[in-house]
Amino acid sequence: MPRPHVFVTRRIPDEALDILRTACEVHTWDHEEEPVPHDELVRQLQVADGALVVGPHRIDGPLMDAAPRCRIYANMAVGYDNIDVAEATRRGVMVTNTPGVLTETTADLAFALLLAAARRLYEGQRTIVEGRWKGWSPMFMTGQDVYGATLGIVGAGRIGQAVARRARGFDMRILYHNRRPNPAFEAQVGAEYRPLDDLLREADFVVLLVPLTPETRGLIGARELALMKPTAVLVNAARGPVVDEGALYEALRTGRIWAAGLDVFDREPVAPDHPLLSLPNVTAVPHIGSATVRTRTRMAVLAAENLLAGVTGRRPSNLVNPEVFGG
Repeated sequence: MPRPHVFVTRRIPDEALDILRTACEVHTWDHEEEPVPHDELVRQLQVADGALVVGPHRIDGPLMDAAPRCRIYANMAVGYDNIDVAEATRRGVMVTNTPGVLTETTADLAFALLLAAARRLYEGQRTIVEGRWKGWSPMFMTGQDVYGATLGIVGAGRIGQAVARRARGFDMRILYHNRRPNPAFEAQVGAEYRPLDDLLREADFVVLLVPLTPETRGLIGARELALMKPTAVLVNAARGPVVDEGALYEALRTGRIWAAGLDVFDREPVAPDHPLLSLPNVTAVPHIGSATVRTRTRMAVLAAENLLAGVTGRRPSNLVNPEVFGG
């Protein structure tokens, strides 16, 4: 019996590839920095029984048309907005993700951005590097206090709850907004539920951790930013399109809000001349929320396990559309 043919769209750790090699014919796009070109992706998917999807590739209907044998798309991420799940489900194709393994690592990064933006760390480094530091003075490079401040978490899933646990160590008051109140979360960390507008008005720090859906696209725009305190910091560790970048630029440029910490952008990789990157009160990093050696390896291993299960007729552990496997 022939071994299933699988395609891995980016170089991943050998620990994950070895799992696939036990039962599959494995082909990879063996480049760390450059995504697989679309024509090569199509060529590989034409003969693939499954694919391990890494990065921003849009897996939509036309691409699925080119992949008639593909039974599963195993996404190496928690979010799966890059895959048309409804179309995959219509075709009986499985979609999986990698929840859980990156929770704490991503929460670390979100809180790091909060601290860095509040205390102007990037701006301070540039001041030294560019020779503009002339010595200590009483109000030089003053920022915003984190300890004892009010944190507003938008999206109280696994990562939002992990950020809240970190905030307890800073004696922060914790507010949250979610699709529905979560009494267990409230009891765990003493969080208080708020409608979004009220959270934006009250919070000193707003951390966005929602998935990208039609409802959350453009969730934070000019109206929402106008509700925030002029001393407030916005952190986006969710997805770029959750925030209207033009409105955010104006809010930061005019001092409508204090600062922003951004791990994600509307279009990635973000252009070096993007207006937001010209602002001193923006701390930006290149979508590295889960980027530690251990976590990325665990994500790759979990994605490989999901893919192997799918192409060998077993139910994957992290099936996004369980209805294709009998519910």
